[in-house]
Amino acid sequence: MNGLANALMASFGKDVVADENATPATFTVPAERFADAANILRESYAFLCAEWAADDTNSGRGYSVYACYRAGSEYLIVRAELSRDNPEFPSLVKHFVPAYRFERQIRSLMGVIPSGHPDSRPWIKFEDWPEDAWPLRKSFDAATKMPRLDGQYAWLRAEGEGVYEIPVGPVHAGIIEPGHFRFQAVGETIINLEERLGYVHKGIEKRFESMTWETAVKLAGRVSGDTTVAHSMAYCMALESMTHSDVPVRAKWLRALFLERERIANHIGDIGAICNDAAFAFMIYQCSRLKEVMIANNLKLFGHRFMMDRVIPGGVTVDIDAAAKQEILTELDYLSEQFDVIVRIYEESSSLEDRVRNTGILTSELARELCTVGIVARASGLNVDCRVHNPFPPYDSIGIVSPVLTAGDVHARVWVRVEEIRDSIRLIRRILGQIPHSPIAARCNTPLPETTGFAAVEGWRGEIIYWLACGQKGEINRCMVRDPSSVNWLALEQAIKGNIVPDFPLCNKSFNQSYSGHDL
Repeated sequence: MNGLANALMASFGKDVVADENATPATFTVPAERFADAANILRESYAFLCAEWAADDTNSGRGYSVYACYRAGSEYLIVRAELSRDNPEFPSLVKHFVPAYRFERQIRSLMGVIPSGHPDSRPWIKFEDWPEDAWPLRKSFDAATKMPRLDGQYAWLRAEGEGVYEIPVGPVHAGIIEPGHFRFQAVGETIINLEERLGYVHKGIEKRFESMTWETAVKLAGRVSGDTTVAHSMAYCMALESMTHSDVPVRAKWLRALFLERERIANHIGDIGAICNDAAFAFMIYQCSRLKEVMIANNLKLFGHRFMMDRVIPGGVTVDIDAAAKQEILTELDYLSEQFDVIVRIYEESSSLEDRVRNTGILTSELARELCTVGIVARASGLNVDCRVHNPFPPYDSIGIVSPVLTAGDVHARVWVRVEEIRDSIRLIRRILGQIPHSPIAARCNTPLPETTGFAAVEGWRGEIIYWLACGQKGEINRCMVRDPSSVNWLALEQAIKGNIVPDFPLCNKSFNQSYSGHDL
């Protein structure tokens, strides 16, 4: 048994019950001690990865609340059962900052109350929805149109001489998803930022419950369209873990190939967009050109520019032959040469350096407090990467060079992308040179009633988590999705303080979090 499990069991004794069949290790504790468990795990240097609730009323029980923690390579889930008539649990906010929004969302969508939470405002569910409409409850009919009420969101405010507000969005000048940013500033200096998201809430987690296990992967691939491979993989791996299904080894290597190509294309696009927000338009043209080379080849080789629907339960739908290998290698040679030229231009631009250095700093201490993941975490000194601490084939054998910087500024987030692109190119070459022969798909077994599945995959933004629960009739009872943006959006609010208003687009783009992946 690993460290977190040992710490929990040593402190709780008979008050904790282990689920022998669950992966990762899952423990049920009394509801009144749910926050005690969080405190114990925090003292063991765990991160809070996700927090969610489930409606078990169809099986004659009440509700359940879950919290997923990670320390190193160990994941652990703590569960508490709540009564049907009074679903309430002690808030984790005092122990873990990300619980602040996890629990607001739990309350808004499931009607489960985090006792002691400092903020009762809705999250994701808008204030013009009926207060007693809880979309994730089994009793909620998703096909029924809700009445619209005259609700007003209570924004946080900073007051004092010279303080004024700047509302930005939710509709923006660029072709991006909607999100509202409310700044308080003194002169040009930002003293506070509050985000208002949820404008692209589509009821995705609710929609999963009406789908079959086989078709739900299509929805997973559309949670966040620029991360279709990673989300599909996380769903499939969670399903495969709960059904003990064997995936052919070649399929696992092809999944990694798709994942690294998705990482390269998005990182290149981001580098160009960040530079464009610093008025260095040359870079966005050149980066867009290189990104187009990759996604055009995706269409040619895999039948889709973003490789959507190419990862399925049990494997993948498309293979590569010798000619495709050679074409990818030729593409990588061209990409490497061109990318190095672009990076040198980035490094030698003094005006660009003036904009990206010491801008939007997220300190290592704050990054850890906020349990950040992915590029945001690694740019602020946290060595977190699922490919390293939770590897699956081929990542357990080909070696990952995961860049970690400590400056925590816009430049650090750019440079993490630069080094990840270079390493992904190296990884793809190794994959092409060592990929084993086998079928590319196998039958995925059907989940047994009352079983759960879990997976964590390092998408290009960071760690993606899926948790699946099978109902008594073999149906999808719950699909919890935690995109990296669910924790990293909080970090943007903190990183922007003390910066000038014109630097917000630059800082925001260096985080580049997903609205869609957050607004589930």
